[in-house]
Amino acid sequence: MFEKTEGIVLRAIEYKDTDKLLTVLTRDLGKVTFKARGVKSKNSKLRAASQILTFSEFTVTDFQGRYVIREAVCKEIFPELQNDLTLLSLASYFVQVCDMVAQEADPMPELLSLLLNALYALSKLKLPQAMVKAVFELRTACIAGFLPDLRGCAICGREDPDRFNITQGVLQCATCRSEDTNGIRMPVSAGVLNAMRYISSADPKRLFSFRLSDVSCTELSQITESYLTMRLERGFSALDFYKSLLL
Repeated sequence: MFEKTEGIVLRAIEYKDTDKLLTVLTRDLGKVTFKARGVKSKNSKLRAASQILTFSEFTVTDFQGRYVIREAVCKEIFPELQNDLTLLSLASYFVQVCDMVAQEADPMPELLSLLLNALYALSKLKLPQAMVKAVFELRTACIAGFLPDLRGCAICGREDPDRFNITQGVLQCATCRSEDTNGIRMPVSAGVLNAMRYISSADPKRLFSFRLSDVSCTELSQITESYLTMRLERGFSALDFYKSLLL
């Protein structure tokens, strides 16, 4: 039986002489492994759709417990990312995060939509990289179950606190301390706090419909990066490489 699904390639590894195994984040099957037969052949019709960061419609069949690609139609290849090393490294970081957060055969359509929107924002809309990075990081944390409490200071209840505790995912005032609220705290300005509140609750189609100054985008990006990596308890090689290009 044949099955159709849309997805974006997160990883591709060599398999046998002419095949590849693709890790694909799909809309309705979750993260799955597809076998692309003969894809390393110059005449393979699957060649384009088997590239990392390519979004395609796949027709697959289950053969001996593994999905095998029968047909693939490219829907978006994001050439602007492929031709810019800085953008490509940032996009690769997004892919690495999605690969870790997504679970095998567990549909996460929100994560796929977020990844596609982030890649579109970088390549087509050409929005500030720090802004796109921050939106992706904070929204991914929310999707992964790490929704921060941004209502007000976790200690006194003040609505405009000036610290974000990345260890606990709560807001605090600089002068507020308690035995139950230890952790790493980062300064957060009013504009950045409003942006965080917007990102965590906005309609997916309007995630990037806000603007911040370059300084505020940098502040936001530092906070969201620290929060996501703290929650996921790991670093990412593509992020390290991306940051090295900015020096």
